[in-house]
Amino acid sequence: MPGRKRLWTQLLAGRVKRQKYDPEKEMKLKDSAINLLRRHQQLNDLLLEVEDTLCEKLCFGKLFDCGSAEVYPNCSSSFIGCALQDQASRLGIPIGILSARILACSVEQVCKNASHPVLLHPEQRKKFSFLVEIAQYLLAHSMFSRLSFCQELWKIQNSLLFEAVWRLHMQSVVSLQELLESHSSVQAMAEWLFKNLCLLCEQTEASCPSADMARAILSDFVQLFVLKGFQENSNSRTVVPEKMPQAAATVLQRMLTFALDALAADLPEETSAYRVVKGWFDMFSGLVCCGMISADSLKRFFRHTLTQILTHSPVLKVSDAIQRQREWSFAKTHTLLTTLYRRLFVMLSPEESLGCLQEVLETQEVHWQRVLSCMSTLVICFPEAQQLVKGWVARLMACAFESYHLDSLVTAFLIVRQAALEGPSVFPSYADWFKECFGSSRGYHHCSKKALIFLFKFLSNLVPWEAPRYLQVHILYPPLVPSKYRSLLTDYISLAKTRLADLKVSLENMGLYEDLSLAGDVAEPHSQAAQDVEKAIMVFAHTGKIPLPVMEASIFRRPYYMSHFLPALLIPRVLPLIPDSREDFIESLKRADKIPPSQYAAYRQACATAKDQQLQSSVPETRAEPSCAGDPLGPLRAALGELRASMTDPTQSDVISAQMAVISERLSATLGYSKDDNSFEILKIQLEILAPKLEKQDQTVADLLLTAFCQNLLAASSFALPERQGTWAALFVRTLCGHRLLTAVLTRLIQLLRHQCPKLSAQHVLGLAALAVHLGEAKSTLPKVDVGPPAPQSGLPIPEFLDSLLTCCTWESLLFCLKFCTAAISYSLCKFSSQPRDALHSCLSPGLIKKFQFIVFRLFSESRVPRPPEDTAGLPWRPLFLPSADWQSAALSLWRWSSFQELLKEKEFHLTYRDWLQLELGIKPETDALSDTERQDFHQWAIYEYYLPAPLASGGCSGDLELACTVLVSELMDFYQSSRSCDHVEYSNLVLGGHKGNVDILSRLQEMTVDLELEQSSSGSFSCSQGHFLFGVLCRRLQALERGYSIASSLRRQQELLMCKRLLLRLPPTILVGSLKTRQPVTPSCEDFFHLVNSELKNCCCRGGMLTQDITIHFFRGLLSACLHSPDPSLTANMTLKECQTKCPLILTSALSWWSSLEPMLCSRWRKCFQDVLPREFLRLKEARDFASNFFSDLASPAPHLPWVSAAALHFAVKEAGKESIGRQLKKLDCETEELLVCLLFFSLTGLLSSHLTPQDARDFMKAVAICAEVLACLERRKVSWLVLFQLTETDAGLGHLLLRLAPDQHIRLLPFAFYSLLPHFRGDTVVREEAFLAIAVDMYFKLVQLFVDGDISAVSLCASRSLQPQGSPHLQGNPVQLVTEARLFLLQLIPQCPKQSFSNIAKLLAGHEVSDPEVCAALQSRQKSDPNPDLHLDPCLF
Repeated sequence: MPGRKRLWTQLLAGRVKRQKYDPEKEMKLKDSAINLLRRHQQLNDLLLEVEDTLCEKLCFGKLFDCGSAEVYPNCSSSFIGCALQDQASRLGIPIGILSARILACSVEQVCKNASHPVLLHPEQRKKFSFLVEIAQYLLAHSMFSRLSFCQELWKIQNSLLFEAVWRLHMQSVVSLQELLESHSSVQAMAEWLFKNLCLLCEQTEASCPSADMARAILSDFVQLFVLKGFQENSNSRTVVPEKMPQAAATVLQRMLTFALDALAADLPEETSAYRVVKGWFDMFSGLVCCGMISADSLKRFFRHTLTQILTHSPVLKVSDAIQRQREWSFAKTHTLLTTLYRRLFVMLSPEESLGCLQEVLETQEVHWQRVLSCMSTLVICFPEAQQLVKGWVARLMACAFESYHLDSLVTAFLIVRQAALEGPSVFPSYADWFKECFGSSRGYHHCSKKALIFLFKFLSNLVPWEAPRYLQVHILYPPLVPSKYRSLLTDYISLAKTRLADLKVSLENMGLYEDLSLAGDVAEPHSQAAQDVEKAIMVFAHTGKIPLPVMEASIFRRPYYMSHFLPALLIPRVLPLIPDSREDFIESLKRADKIPPSQYAAYRQACATAKDQQLQSSVPETRAEPSCAGDPLGPLRAALGELRASMTDPTQSDVISAQMAVISERLSATLGYSKDDNSFEILKIQLEILAPKLEKQDQTVADLLLTAFCQNLLAASSFALPERQGTWAALFVRTLCGHRLLTAVLTRLIQLLRHQCPKLSAQHVLGLAALAVHLGEAKSTLPKVDVGPPAPQSGLPIPEFLDSLLTCCTWESLLFCLKFCTAAISYSLCKFSSQPRDALHSCLSPGLIKKFQFIVFRLFSESRVPRPPEDTAGLPWRPLFLPSADWQSAALSLWRWSSFQELLKEKEFHLTYRDWLQLELGIKPETDALSDTERQDFHQWAIYEYYLPAPLASGGCSGDLELACTVLVSELMDFYQSSRSCDHVEYSNLVLGGHKGNVDILSRLQEMTVDLELEQSSSGSFSCSQGHFLFGVLCRRLQALERGYSIASSLRRQQELLMCKRLLLRLPPTILVGSLKTRQPVTPSCEDFFHLVNSELKNCCCRGGMLTQDITIHFFRGLLSACLHSPDPSLTANMTLKECQTKCPLILTSALSWWSSLEPMLCSRWRKCFQDVLPREFLRLKEARDFASNFFSDLASPAPHLPWVSAAALHFAVKEAGKESIGRQLKKLDCETEELLVCLLFFSLTGLLSSHLTPQDARDFMKAVAICAEVLACLERRKVSWLVLFQLTETDAGLGHLLLRLAPDQHIRLLPFAFYSLLPHFRGDTVVREEAFLAIAVDMYFKLVQLFVDGDISAVSLCASRSLQPQGSPHLQGNPVQLVTEARLFLLQLIPQCPKQSFSNIAKLLAGHEVSDPEVCAALQSRQKSDPNPDLHLDPCLF
């Protein structure tokens, strides 16, 4: 057909049939065809035309059909080469580049539509092999550019299959190294390799034929990566470093990191990530056998891999390792990880593996779980590792005790414990190692006292994280300690025993034949004791001797031996006629004095009783009157037994009253009370809570009565509910209260409920709870109880007293309190269900119900979700008496009971926000049932979800966050001032947050404070005049304290101020500066803080004219924060500091004092926040400090503005100079201003007084006197009056008002002492010419006398008396009387020398002081009257 195009094969088809075969003609025909094509070819017709781009037009589509599996084998590579040459010539492109582009395009076509992300299917492999042959031909004829081909491959990398790269690499078309070197980004290459390696690893674990191909590809490439990434440094002279080693190391590191992270996530086996990890770890086994990599390179790779395993993601701390070490044994470690360890150990020897482990621990942060699991695998795999580990541990121990290196000691303990976990066949037990290291005089700790302290400090620091087994080892096999250092061991053992008690594990619970190094849980004492008895009897029967563990336990483990072993051994029984092994063992212990005589006699008596009961069971029953001849309590026991028998028989309920009368009579006879004693009325009972003591007889009787009450309640509740049990319990309590035994019973309740509560069984808890209810029922007839502060002096009613015995500090006390409250509330609600609500109020203390609410909220998160009450017919009471009573279910059942929820609606039973804080502050977090996270969640729920939105009427805050913060601050400070925190304060020195529970509460306060600031700033509700709530709380608390100069009031106020200050330091510093004022200029409102400083902090937290460093820097942090929110930061800072000059100058002097610490912080933060220099007022402070610093050098310059600021800076510089002789330097003061000199004298006087009040070194006082003397000398030379410093009043508009704010009130009161301390350093003629001097000297003298009368100078009298002596005279050993005497003598000598003008105002000074010192008053009056006209004594003025 016209226009129809025919293929080349179709045109030649007809000619083939008509031609005969001739080889020569065939060759000529081929040459002619080639020439024809070369002259007239159209390559686009020959090659597949796909798209418009050059590479895709030149694809070899006609050489093989991409849509079919058939490859044209007759196509000649030479023809393709010729065609490419002609096309390259026509296009003007180098043949190598053109062939690379065309081949890369063909590779892309082959890799498209693959069924697997990294592998080729069989048809694709066949096509790809043909391409490889063409590429090899082109390479052989220099018609192919590898570099261009690599670049073209990167362009199609999204379509490029990893198997194709492998085949190109293996067939030497282009190596992987060439491919990687051609890429510009090593990171991108590593990412591409990582993705493909993960896919390969996953494919190796697939159950399909392609898995073998994937393993081959993975093995070849990993070998290449290891070879290139861990080869020795070559001597290559190439300037540009190769990318292959870097990429290889990166991708190997990336694969290992991925595998370790996947193992840490504990992925299931069915996940793809798990298969990737398994495939990658399997690769390590093939590397050892490949033979391609040198042994050195392989070792370097394995050692690097092991190092990375041990150091990757070191998130665990040493404390975590100590706590969780037993979970990381070989058996409990992930199988893949232990498999990897073993494959690494195949190439690494034990010495090399241990050396790597040692090097990592010494130089890097490690992942302790992998380090310890590696150690377990090492000792399991290598039998010789035991000795190597022992040697390493020995070196660590030697290093630790030679250089007191704590890390070495920690490492040694962890390594030994980990190795010991694998059993004695692998490594000796931890107990044996500990005894070997520290159980003899050759131990590491015996070299010095410092080594002993080092050891016990280390062991003590381990206690909070130790497993009970290790603590037991340390106690039972303690280090051998010289007798003079025995206290170190006893302190540690006490601490360890306390920790075991907190863990509810006691040394008494340890068996005699337990392996203490096992990681399992501690067995129950009763079961272990029975096992120990059987084992001991077996050993005794075999050897005929008392077993050594039994003998050791009778001496060193006496509590367990007496409380568990002997009771398990001495079980009463009918003794055999012929003694058996058990009886022989008991008799041997008796002969060895290992059984107390009383216990042995009780055992024999019990055995005889068992025999009698056996005989009586074989004869008719006879009732015999019990014999009470030998037991003084026998009649009382018999009466109580008859009462209990009546309790179990409902038909005898009418005789209970009569039996109670019998009990009362026999109780009186037993105690020796007459009937008249019963009428003795006690108004108040005095009891001791901390250390209650009872006489033996009183305790025996009290125990008998309390036991009888519990047994009776158990018996009565077995057949009737509390409301149907009659009045027996009330009669029983009335009998107790009718005798003077009430004090003994209450004391015994203190011992049981406060100090022995964990030991009480469920029956005891229920009985004592019911007894507490009935004691509350009778409270109107019972006296109050005085337990001392902080309880009211009037005493506590019985219900409140019993409530005070229930603490909520630890997990044990919290659990007991829950049980007791559940039992008491349940019993009272059942007992008085039919009576008015007032009866219930009299029985139960509101505090007890509040504690129950607190514990339920705290321990049971389901109680925090509101749900409707359960309308049950009655609260189940009887199940609580079962041995397996579930207290949690009982508590929740009571909580959901409708009757109890109705009770909680009454106001007196509301658990208010303040109540909750008081109880929560008492919790000790180290023994808390909640973890840190759970406790934080509970706090968040209680504050933000429960109390904050709750109305005020129900004890909440009505959404007022400021009110919530106010109450929290008040309760927090009350807690630290109360006796509840005395144990914490002892260790924390009144530091706020002395233990972690309060740190958590303080964290909540910090969060709430920030939320409050955000709330007020966003709503604009904060008023500058209103002030911050915190200052309001502090002000109210300080106003409530007594003001005075007594030691008690001063200490209380000082304690309160220290707490105030520390609370301020833990809250945002913006609180100190307040919010920015809305008026212009914009400045912070610091009035509250200024008032606190001027009125309180300067008297408590100030020494020598400066506040403490912490509060000073905190203020300036707040100022910088305020500047951040100001439109003009520099103006805000300048205006604030100017306000400080007039309203609170103590802040500026404090800044000068701590300038070396303050300046770097100010400069750094100001530059960082504002990119500018410090504001002007900050620079003026710096200038003042620089002036003072340069004063002692040759660079001295005139003082800057504000002389008092320069004087303060100079004063601090003089103090810091630390020179004994500074007179020559201070002579430079002659050129300074008068005001500066006067202010400097004032600061020097405050320094002198501070050296007296807080003496640290005798030289400090002498230096202070010398400084004052030099400043006074300068003032004399300048003829400047300094007496104004002793006439300062608040009404002074100038210097006086300012200086009074720079010194504590105590310093101002002690100015008379300073005055008389300085007088010996003045020349007499200069002093007497001052007209005002005498009046001031007299005023100072009378004030000094008043100080002596008030007792305020006793602490400084000795130094003062020395200071009054002339220079060079011996020091007087003075006292307060001598101090006043010397001042009085000085004044009496001064009066005759003063001019008459000095006596003008003497009458006013003497008013009211005539009685203080009549002689001085008489001398003054006599001198004043001696010449009525002082003008006559003046020289005549003639000109």
